[in-house]
Amino acid sequence: MAPAGILSKLRSFISFLPFFFLLFILGIIKGALIGPIAFAIIVIGNSAVIIGLWSAHVVWTYYCVARTNRFGQVFKVVVLMCLPVPVLLWPIVGIVGSLLGGIGYGFFAPLLATFQAVGEGENVTNKFYHCFIDGCWSTIERSCTVVQDVTDFCFHSYFSYMDELRENLPPHEKQIDIQLSLLPCCLLVIVVGVPFDMALITSVAIWKSPYMLFKGWKRLLEDLIGRKGPFLETECVPFAGLAIILWPLAVVVAVLTASIFSLFLALYSGVVVQQEDSVKMGFAYIVSVVSLFDEYVNDLLYLREGSCFPRPIYRRNMSHDVERKNLGGGDNDLKHGRDGSQNSKHAIQQSRSMKWRIQQYRPVQEWGWLFKSCEVNGRILLRDGLISIGEVEECILKGHCKKLSIKLPAWSLLQCLLTSAKSNSDGLVISDDVVLTKMNGPKDRVFEWFIGPLLIMKEQLKKLELEETEETCLKELIMRCKNELPEEWDSTGFPSDDNVRRAQLQAIIRRLQGIVASMSRIPTFRRRFRNLIKVLYVEALQAGALASHIGGTVIPKHREKGSIQSKEDNAGEPSNKC
Repeated sequence: MAPAGILSKLRSFISFLPFFFLLFILGIIKGALIGPIAFAIIVIGNSAVIIGLWSAHVVWTYYCVARTNRFGQVFKVVVLMCLPVPVLLWPIVGIVGSLLGGIGYGFFAPLLATFQAVGEGENVTNKFYHCFIDGCWSTIERSCTVVQDVTDFCFHSYFSYMDELRENLPPHEKQIDIQLSLLPCCLLVIVVGVPFDMALITSVAIWKSPYMLFKGWKRLLEDLIGRKGPFLETECVPFAGLAIILWPLAVVVAVLTASIFSLFLALYSGVVVQQEDSVKMGFAYIVSVVSLFDEYVNDLLYLREGSCFPRPIYRRNMSHDVERKNLGGGDNDLKHGRDGSQNSKHAIQQSRSMKWRIQQYRPVQEWGWLFKSCEVNGRILLRDGLISIGEVEECILKGHCKKLSIKLPAWSLLQCLLTSAKSNSDGLVISDDVVLTKMNGPKDRVFEWFIGPLLIMKEQLKKLELEETEETCLKELIMRCKNELPEEWDSTGFPSDDNVRRAQLQAIIRRLQGIVASMSRIPTFRRRFRNLIKVLYVEALQAGALASHIGGTVIPKHREKGSIQSKEDNAGEPSNKC
């Protein structure tokens, strides 16, 4: 770069400093004013929920573990003996987490909103206004949302997990059990592995933390001075200074996270002993997991490949190459990962602002697409009579949403799979101009867990080559039938009499419902789905009032409930034709 260019960049950097410090001071003031309110809401709300439901959690946990047939007798006794530890730690961890989360969110949310307001619109007056207003009331509202999500998890998600534990064991699954003779060996390996792995993994994290600190600072300063990466636009520049200041905090959090999770990595050594029936393999895992962690950190920080620690094989049927592949390692994976990081860097340079980047992040887009699809399909199902206003009302008032919260999203996913199969696309068609594939989706386990099975089911539907009449019937079948046996569809008018074809479709429907059932335990899902149901309910009432106003007839509320009851009374009769 020419000397004139360097001086220009340096002059731009120096002129930016007063502007940054003014925003930073304003953000600190807002954090000091709003933070205590958000802190009080989160701590008091979460603590009240955790302490209030703690006794119910204790009783129900012991009851479900004692009654489940998914655990063998030995494993069940061991779990019951170990339960006091997590049961007593849960309120402590929950309250301490609420304290730390309340402090962090209450202070940093207004601070970040102050810098984010710089990119709001083009009008200087609006930017100035939003610098003072943004992050005040919204932080308080989101603090209440945090308490609501914690309440949903403690009151709904937890009991849902426990109810699943009490369900009968499917015929193709085996009980989880341990060999009593191996129990002392497992305890021996855990006693040795916990201090060993926690000490070494924490040491590796502390040793590599300066690399993370200075490499991060170097990259942020290069992007700030050169106006690259996320700081390409002027309105994004204040984030550079904020990121530089907060980067040491991110490094400290990374070290603490590594230290905490090293405990769970060490505890897994007992599982290795049980699975491999070998104490030697358990000790090999204790040594090997340190090497795996070191290599993972080297890959993240773009240091030298591999690790200086030994890596003995702790699985009888696993080589080093398979091991590296399972953990995201390997030369090819590393090469692709680093190439991908360069591509992502170019993609980031196309971004217009930090807020725009957050909105375009794929997991957020997938989540929003699913609820938008549920909203559209919910209107259609209400219009076709497959969902009644009474069911919507019962979901809102009494919380009985099992049919709506499972079958409505399952039908939306199935419709997406059918559309994607007919379009011959490589991925999932989630909108007119967006196709989600493994190449453009987020590279994480959540994506693989959610999207991977959907892509497999899409290929299965493509091979089935469904006719239009069959697709039309599936909407009613997924909403009204249990879909456990092919014979259930005999009286529904489904065009195909092939039981193998029916069984394949029912297996896909059950798998979709299983995926949705797992997602419905996420508090964010419950909150957004409740909001969706309220929108559908208001629209249905407005449509009914409009029909009444123009001379139509609206079914009274008591008749609606009566119609539901009559359906339940006639449950044994054949279903309506498609």
